[in-house]
Amino acid sequence: MTRHERIELNPAIMFGKPVIKGTRITVEQILRKLASGMTPEQILEDHPRLTIADIQAAEAFAADYLAGEEVAFG
Repeated sequence: MTRHERIELNPAIMFGKPVIKGTRITVEQILRKLASGMTPEQILEDHPRLTIADIQAAEAFAADYLAGEEVAFG
């Protein structure tokens, strides 16, 4: 699986914000929860469809976006 295969950008889902594929959970939501002090395990309790790999993918997507690197999808 490539780095951003877990992330989807679709204008019909959450106004085109990046989400975890197959969910309506945005990268932003995950990052805000982490920033508020939630652990990945607590996030998984709130969103049982997510995996640790999904949380890591959200972090990697955000880091690449902020770094200005080219973001590649599948």
